[in-house]
Amino acid sequence: MLDINFVRENLEAVRAALAARNFPQTDLDRFSSLDAERRRLIGEADAVNQRRNQASKEIGAMMQSGRAEDAEALRSEVSALKETQAELESARDAAVAAMDELLAGLPNLPAADVPVGPDESANVEIRRWGTPREFEFEVRDHVDIGESLGILDLERAGKIAGARFAILNGAGARLERALVNFMLDIQTREHGYTETLPPFLVNRESLFGTNQLPKFEDDLFHTTDDRRLALIPTAEVPVTNYHAGEILEAAHLPKHYTAYTPCFRSEAGSYGRDTRGLIRQHQFEKVELVKICLPENSEQEHEALTANAERILELLELPFRTVVLSTGDMGFGARKTYDIEVWIPSQNTFREISSCSNCGDFQARRMNTRFRRAGGAKPEFVHTLNGSGLAVGRTWIAIVENYQQSDGSVTIPEALRPYMNGLEKIS
Repeated sequence: MLDINFVRENLEAVRAALAARNFPQTDLDRFSSLDAERRRLIGEADAVNQRRNQASKEIGAMMQSGRAEDAEALRSEVSALKETQAELESARDAAVAAMDELLAGLPNLPAADVPVGPDESANVEIRRWGTPREFEFEVRDHVDIGESLGILDLERAGKIAGARFAILNGAGARLERALVNFMLDIQTREHGYTETLPPFLVNRESLFGTNQLPKFEDDLFHTTDDRRLALIPTAEVPVTNYHAGEILEAAHLPKHYTAYTPCFRSEAGSYGRDTRGLIRQHQFEKVELVKICLPENSEQEHEALTANAERILELLELPFRTVVLSTGDMGFGARKTYDIEVWIPSQNTFREISSCSNCGDFQARRMNTRFRRAGGAKPEFVHTLNGSGLAVGRTWIAIVENYQQSDGSVTIPEALRPYMNGLEKIS
């Protein structure tokens, strides 16, 4: 959530930043109206309270001078003033609540170095790694390869659960499990992350904290009982909320967490997109990276987190590129995002496999996660960062397609073979 005082004091700068994000200005106009109303009500309530205090002193003086009737009349005025003040304060609180609700619907403001543009067409490529393989045979996609090898079954998954679900079998299931273990080992052993296994169901407070609510309610799978829990759309939700409501010691930061979880998304608004195969599923697996750090270190931590995610693709020898997202393509809670895109031969293009975002203090304000510097300083909000390290299903796709052979088999990347019991090829 944005700092209400910052918005109030920098209204035109916020308006320009939201315009760069293609965000409607009507909410900001209403914010101004509500803020003016709040100030008016505060002024009137203060004036009424001042008159009450003055009248109370006058009543005491009247009683001391024996003017009981005059004092009683003034008491009636004070009683009426008390009611008026309560009404004004209630209206003020309603205006503040409306402002808070409005702020909850405003996205984060982009960092100064984020490219300005309407959508993904304005994203800027900053680096590439590896060279896409040149095939001497007709390239097949992961669905054809997986089904012919018996490691992917979409038809029976549809029978069991409907569209956008998949079943992996045999070496296909083993490959998925190998990828999870491989990613977790790299992030914990080489990059120093602490592994955690969080709940896969979360409450509404947690979803609000990492900005899934209120904006993305329709993209969640909700339980129907009174607890109002939802299946996690990403491990970012439970892991980032791990320290919600806490004041951490500055000396204990940064905190680096990694977690494997299944993820669940209704994919609202994606009708007709990526309907074939595993690219866009209702249920998929990810290894997530989360960082909680001091504000002055978040940019450096962002670069390192992105490099940690890229390292997985380098070890798997999968070509990729990294782009910085434009203002019109960034996620709701991000102030800056790098997308890592892996090469998908059947589509002859790069596809996103990880979004690595610096959220600044946006999520920390929603979660009320703060830190205190040495010497008893006033608590400040932490900065939070997150990224996939990586999306497991899309990594599975990239391996199957990039390592396909002319005889229909799939070679296992060398880095993964110890996790596959030494298996070198799926055939």
